[in-house]
Amino acid sequence: MKSTATIHAEQYRTALLDDVVPFWEQHSLDIRYGGYFTCLERDGRVYDTDKFVWLQARQIWTFAMLYNRVEPRPDWLAMARHGVDFLRAHGMDEEGNWYFALTREGAPLVQPYNIFADCFAALALGQYSLAVEDEEAEQLAVQTYRNILQRQDNPKGQYNKLVPGTRPLRSFALPMILCNLSLELQELLPPDEVTATIDACVHAVMEVFLDPESHLVFEHVAPDGSRVDSFEGRLLNPGHGIEAMWFIMDIARRRDDQALIERAAGTILSILEASWDPRYGGIYYFLDAHGHPPQQLEWSQKLWWVHLETLVALTMAYRQTRGEAYWEWYQRVYDYAWTRFPDREHGEWYGYLNRRGEVLMPLKGGKWKGCFHVPRALYRCWQEFEALASEL
Repeated sequence: MKSTATIHAEQYRTALLDDVVPFWEQHSLDIRYGGYFTCLERDGRVYDTDKFVWLQARQIWTFAMLYNRVEPRPDWLAMARHGVDFLRAHGMDEEGNWYFALTREGAPLVQPYNIFADCFAALALGQYSLAVEDEEAEQLAVQTYRNILQRQDNPKGQYNKLVPGTRPLRSFALPMILCNLSLELQELLPPDEVTATIDACVHAVMEVFLDPESHLVFEHVAPDGSRVDSFEGRLLNPGHGIEAMWFIMDIARRRDDQALIERAAGTILSILEASWDPRYGGIYYFLDAHGHPPQQLEWSQKLWWVHLETLVALTMAYRQTRGEAYWEWYQRVYDYAWTRFPDREHGEWYGYLNRRGEVLMPLKGGKWKGCFHVPRALYRCWQEFEALASEL
């Protein structure tokens, strides 16, 4: 197993540093107006110049993270700074909320309805501030983080299109991401504040949204945590649930809480058993908890980030538990993902496959796919396998 772990570590390292990172370095930089192009064709050609704030921020985080955790290369820091300068100049409204989309030049295009733009802005600025002495970036990261906490109960604010009070729902995505964001910003925040936020988010993920009977994670619940029999109330997003479980394992590992690790790891298996396509392989994008037709027409697509986050989660689960079931599932997901998503000719990974596992759209970036899930997952798996090899 030691040699296997070493081989996998090298595969992930090589894919990250020799393939994926160079793709974004070569094709995404907007020299004229700042920031990054994210709408890239298969070969890296730009097909749209709009700039989505959460993808700008995710790319800042990626290059700052590489600088901080892999090697302090000046070109990686310059790449991160290029995005930071653009977002500081154009990214926020007067109230400190982050727009969702900007024009190429930086003019506001889509209002700040999506709190995840704020989440990734805080993530990016926090990581960047660890790389350089930039007090403004640090303060802006903390200010944005606290603004997110204040908006938790009504994330969309005035842009919420639902009629208030008719069917109030709590959404899983925000407590999920706050688990990770709070860890990322822990060096910039008071320890008590980090602990309190993480405790609340772990409780929400593991006691409210994780169903104790099915061991599946629901995307929406009623304010009291009960299930709601509606499209939204029955919605399962397997990738979200699995990604959240590696966030939880990350927290549990830092707290030396093996029981929480075991529970999160077991939840990964439950989600995979429910969401693996028995006919064509791969993990479904969306499911209805009662087996009804999902509202999302793309429910059966196989997405890059779902499979990458699953590889991270299974690698972590196996390393922490040595359970054979995690290794067997890892091999199954690995065989599916590595034979379908990487583009051997032009580099990087495809994002969207149809149910049969065929490339549905050959783009490498767009409104939702940017420089984040692929490099982050490759880095995390590289590190987990390298550590596993040293432990064997």
